[in-house]
Amino acid sequence: PMAAGAGAFVWATFPAMPTRRVYCSAVHHDGQLFVLGGCGGGGRALGTAEVLDLPAQRWTTLPPLPTPRAGAAALALGKQILVVGGVDAAQSPLASVEVYHVDEGKWEKKAALAQPSMGISAVQRDGAIYALGGMGADTSPQALVRVYEPAKDHWQPLPSMPTPCYGASAFLQGNKIFVLASHLCAGGRQGKLPVTAFEAFDLETRSWTRYPSVPSRRAFAACAMADSIVFSLGGLQQPGPHNFYSRPHFVNTVEMFDPTQGAWSKPSRTIRMREKRADFVAGCLGGRVVAVGGLGNQSCPLDSVEGFSLSRKKWEPLPPMPTGRCSCSSCPAPSLLFVIGGVAQGPSGAVEALCLREAP
Repeated sequence: PMAAGAGAFVWATFPAMPTRRVYCSAVHHDGQLFVLGGCGGGGRALGTAEVLDLPAQRWTTLPPLPTPRAGAAALALGKQILVVGGVDAAQSPLASVEVYHVDEGKWEKKAALAQPSMGISAVQRDGAIYALGGMGADTSPQALVRVYEPAKDHWQPLPSMPTPCYGASAFLQGNKIFVLASHLCAGGRQGKLPVTAFEAFDLETRSWTRYPSVPSRRAFAACAMADSIVFSLGGLQQPGPHNFYSRPHFVNTVEMFDPTQGAWSKPSRTIRMREKRADFVAGCLGGRVVAVGGLGNQSCPLDSVEGFSLSRKKWEPLPPMPTGRCSCSSCPAPSLLFVIGGVAQGPSGAVEALCLREAP
């Protein structure tokens, strides 16, 4: 399919969230955007739950989460919103799992994880939730994989990931979950550079495959998947041992993995992003990979947006985000990419969506 032209993209601005926040969990379900938990101005985890009715453009405050939390994984399963792990108000990882029943307007506690965990990556397939990785109370990354079936209210362990990680990017493609996981290789000559492992879990054989790691080492990169090609974008590169740079620097690196070839493309100058950026939102919309906001070489967060056409193999500017931000939560929806909260000067209440214009 042809990528939408740059002119087909437009920003929709929604009323600001009643509660400004960062590291919140967002779920789109049936014309409603649920925003759960996160950190407020004082950096403490919030129990606040709010829902935006998209057609009516109106916010409603829901009963608070039984356990205040930030950085939780959240997913919609039928008429339930499942919230898993995260950190509590004392910054400790949580094992607790809670479900919001959309029709009844009530929270219910569910079977907890076997270990407390923040920074879990979660995907759902066929009504089951797969929770991958995370970080425990001892601050070391976890290799745990568990599957939750709502009917049984039970977390079943699955074969562990080859690489322990937290805050990984996970993409469901066919019967595989692809995971890009940045982890620090301790010690050695590498110093503290993050290595981004790349592996896939086959849901049918219940086995892991390791692929070559992402070639260049960057922190706060963003990942996206489009047309079954995996993209690793931007980030903050640490100075190497023999580097003239004395401090970390933003990069516009773009690396692509094609599963049919089993290899990462050699980074090429021609497909670098237009802007050097880290801690930004990446997604897939209108046949393009899009990069939104983040931090760059300016003194305030970026509002710039760009889109990569897979057919033309080039980045083009898209309309800028109305509110420049970094550390945003994002939430894909059909023909929309929501960018929620984050940091502008302090925690932001902004809710904006990059949309595809209706064809005339």
